[in-house]
Amino acid sequence: MLNTILVIDDDEDILRVLKANIELHKLRVITANSWAEGQKALTANNPDLILLDVMLPDGDGIEICRSLRSQRATIPIILLTAKDKISDKVIGLESGADDYVVKPFETLELIARIKACLRRTKSVTTEDEVAIKDLRINYKKRTVIVKKREIVLTPKEYNLLCLLVSNKGYVVSREEIKKHLWKNTKTYEWSRVIDVHIQHLRQKIERNPSEPEYVLTVSGVGYKFAE
Repeated sequence: MLNTILVIDDDEDILRVLKANIELHKLRVITANSWAEGQKALTANNPDLILLDVMLPDGDGIEICRSLRSQRATIPIILLTAKDKISDKVIGLESGADDYVVKPFETLELIARIKACLRRTKSVTTEDEVAIKDLRINYKKRTVIVKKREIVLTPKEYNLLCLLVSNKGYVVSREEIKKHLWKNTKTYEWSRVIDVHIQHLRQKIERNPSEPEYVLTVSGVGYKFAE
C-alpha cells in the first residue's frame, strides 16, 4: 500500500508541481488549498505525512501544527515556509513540526526529507515494551506512559526518547542525535535544534524539567538516559 502525503498550500502551482513530482516516487498525494479543505482531506484520507504551508488564507500554520499535535500525536508534519530566520525555524520546531523547509526549495531534497520522516516513523525495535522507573514505552503501540498517564510526543520526540533509552546509561553525542533524527545533518548545523527537542521531551516526561531525572546533560558532549 502506498504512503499517503497530504499537501496543504494555497499556491496552486506549488500543489501541482509537488503532486506530480512526489507521485513519481511511489507516494500517493492528496492536495488542499486551505486549512478548511485540509481538515476534510485529513479526515477522509488519514495520511501518513502532512506538508503544511505556514501562511494559509484561513489559518496560521504554526497554530494548526500545534492543534494537529494534540489530536494526532505521531503523524509527521513538515512545514513549508518562506521564513528562513533561525528564530522562525525554532518556533516551527517548537510547534511540533518534524522538519522545516524554506521556499523556494529543491523538490528532490523535499522528497528525500519526506522519505526520511516516513522511515523514522516506521522504525521498530525488537522489544515490545520497556519500563524505567515510572516511564514505560510500548514500541508496538508507540505509546509512552509516565506515572500511569499517557504522554503525547511528536515523532521526533518519540524517536529521540527511543534513541536515548536504547543507549541507557551511555552518553549519546549531539552529532549522533542529529544523525538519528535527520539524515541530512548539514541542514541542521545551527546549535539550538537539539536543545529544542531535548527541552520539549523533558517538559513532557520529567517531573521537574529544570532538574531532570531521566534525560541527563553531559556537559560538552551530549545527553544520556539515566540508569
